[in-house]
Amino acid sequence: MDQVKIRNYARLIARVGANIQKGQEANIIANIETAPFVRILVEELYDAGASFVDVSWQDNELSILTTNKADFEKISHLNEIEKARHEHNIKVHPARIWIDSDDPHAMDGIDLERQSKIRSIKGKEIRFYRDQYDDECQWCIAGVPSLKWAKSVFPELSDDEAIEKLWEYILKTSRAFDGDPMKNWDEHDKNLVNHMTLLNNLKLKSLHYVSKKGTDLYVELLENVIWEAGGENTKTEKIRFQPNIPTEECFTSPNKFKTHGIVYSTKPLNYNGILIEDFSIRFEEGKAVEVHAKKGEEALKKMIALDENACYLGECALVAYHSPINNLNTIFFSTLYDENASCHLALGDSFQNLIIGYENTPKEDIEKLPLNKSIVHTDFMIGDETLNIFGTTVDGKEIQIFKDGDWCI
Repeated sequence: MDQVKIRNYARLIARVGANIQKGQEANIIANIETAPFVRILVEELYDAGASFVDVSWQDNELSILTTNKADFEKISHLNEIEKARHEHNIKVHPARIWIDSDDPHAMDGIDLERQSKIRSIKGKEIRFYRDQYDDECQWCIAGVPSLKWAKSVFPELSDDEAIEKLWEYILKTSRAFDGDPMKNWDEHDKNLVNHMTLLNNLKLKSLHYVSKKGTDLYVELLENVIWEAGGENTKTEKIRFQPNIPTEECFTSPNKFKTHGIVYSTKPLNYNGILIEDFSIRFEEGKAVEVHAKKGEEALKKMIALDENACYLGECALVAYHSPINNLNTIFFSTLYDENASCHLALGDSFQNLIIGYENTPKEDIEKLPLNKSIVHTDFMIGDETLNIFGTTVDGKEIQIFKDGDWCI
């Protein structure tokens, strides 16, 4: 791939995605296979004014070994080094970047039962710390090809061709293939904000999803929770950043207890390296009470049982079926890309920062609202060319928002 395009992509992540500020620290989490790109990204962060960039390397094979063989008590809790990192983040509020490159089959061979128990215990400890700095930090997730990921997406191509093709698709969906990526992103962000503004002006009370695949789902919304799209702002400093590159969604957080009906997935879900395919979830009083999957059903069941709230919805996201990602007619086996191909929902944690007046709302008042709080947030895709979405406004008016998978307002 053209190295100029790759550097421009790294610059987009540094200056628009994470929007690093002069004198600010940055944290990067990346697979060791992506080291050549990460070096470019680190340079771009320093050139943009970062005071220090800390890189945490990951390796899937080591992760499996650790999960399967390490002392359970030791790896189920934060160690002193991990605690110190979180405490440092509370003090300095670093920009955080995650480079997504995982092989869809990365966790084949992992002890799923053990992994779920570890995540359930350790996740609560991590949440304690992250609650103290998440809203104050910019963060960004962006993709970089690894060989196994590229070969999963393009198995018919040679290794080099698969890597090149995946790079092409990543850059195209990120609006970094042609022209100035930062100018392209500014225009895209404005378009997303226009849709967001329209949704907020409608003052929707509920959504009704219907599709030929069998989806028939009612989701109630909250009057004091807004829709968001594109960039977000940090809580205190109001630094604008782009959490996901790419993104195509307008999203909100629903009433935790007011979802009922059934929904069917339209794309595979890559959950911690395990593929879950052709699945359905039935909800009663907000809770996922029945799940089925042609592949990965056991992983799906463990996912919704990770904590007491992993079985409730935390997000509703609207994405046009004819989005740039979906138009590529490719399954990426990556939630970052596949979720932005069509409408999706998320089980688990909600977005409390979408509450009107969030910055000045006491924590105890926030916790009284029926918004979900969980150690997980797992997106799954439900949009296709037959999906229709009807909204009911607070004054009882019904408006069709999506028709045959696309916006109709």
